[in-house]
Amino acid sequence: MIRLTRLNAREFVVNAEMIEFVEALPDTMISLVSGKKFFVAESVDQVIARVIDYQRQCHQPLFSGAGASAGNQS
Repeated sequence: MIRLTRLNAREFVVNAEMIEFVEALPDTMISLVSGKKFFVAESVDQVIARVIDYQRQCHQPLFSGAGASAGNQS
């Protein structure tokens, strides 16, 4: 989920995986795969950055450091 701001300054969250496309019309419009559309205060680049951050958080390894990989056996 990513946090965005409607044009009336109210925050909401949207499932980043449901975003189909983002347009600047000149306000930023987000279209979801369901067909719903939202206008947000963030720029297209800001929305993209938040989606990328979300994806990074979802796909980072659960463990890190020494001993985390199967090849590190004593």
